[in-house]
Parts: sequence; structure tokens; C-alpha cells
Amino acid sequence: MIRKRLTTRLWILILAAAFIALSAAAFALRHAAPQHSVAVVYLNSEQLRTIDLSAEAAIWQFTVEQDGMTNRIEVQPGGIRIAEANCPDQTCVRQGWLEGGVTPIVCLPHRLVIRLELDTGEAPLDAVAG
Repeated sequence: MIRKRLTTRLWILILAAAFIALSAAAFALRHAAPQHSVAVVYLNSEQLRTIDLSAEAAIWQFTVEQDGMTNRIEVQPGGIRIAEANCPDQTCVRQGWLEGGVTPIVCLPHRLVIRLELDTGEAPLDAVAG
């Protein structure tokens, strides 16, 4: 009976320690900012602008216009977003800030894409096969 209690307590302690370690690792990975992030803005599959987000010190905006289609893009230290667009679905605006993620911001009706690239010019990995 006593041995069964000790075994149960040991497993509870092992599981609690594993949970705490995994929670700490998940928190660290989620809040780790990329050291050098560059946002690249594409319009009609052509590179329009490159912005070094790690070098930004203040919030600023610029507008991309073509054939009556308008996107107002906002840049802050470490992040970029489409703040306003005159497209019908507003999906690009609802995507919010792009800060170290692998999913690009896309305004499909305006053919505008914003994605983060590593300082090597390669897109960040979203999976590794081995």
C-alpha cells in the first residue's frame, strides 16, 4: 500500500515537472523575437519595398496605390501590418501585425503580399522534414 502511494506520487511529480518544463519552453519560443527581421512588400509579384523591421525606431505608415486600389501599411519596431484597405473582404486588415510569423499578409484582391524574410533572403521555415 505504501509502495503504491510512493509510485503514484513519483509519477505525479514527474508529470508536473514535465508540464512545467514544456510550458516554459513554449513561452520562451512564443516570445522570442527574431534578431533580424526584414519585411518585403510585393505588388503583382514584383518586389516593391524592403523594410528592416529590427532597425525601426518609431511607428510610420505608407500607402500602396494602383488602379484605384489602396492599402495603407503601418510599420513599427519589429512588426508590420495592413492598417486600412479598400478591398471588399478586409481579410488583410484582420490579419493584424506580422511579427516573426511564417504566414504572410495577403490582400488577394489587390495582389499585395507582405512577408518576413531572414537576413539571408530566405523565407522562414514552417516545418522540417528528416
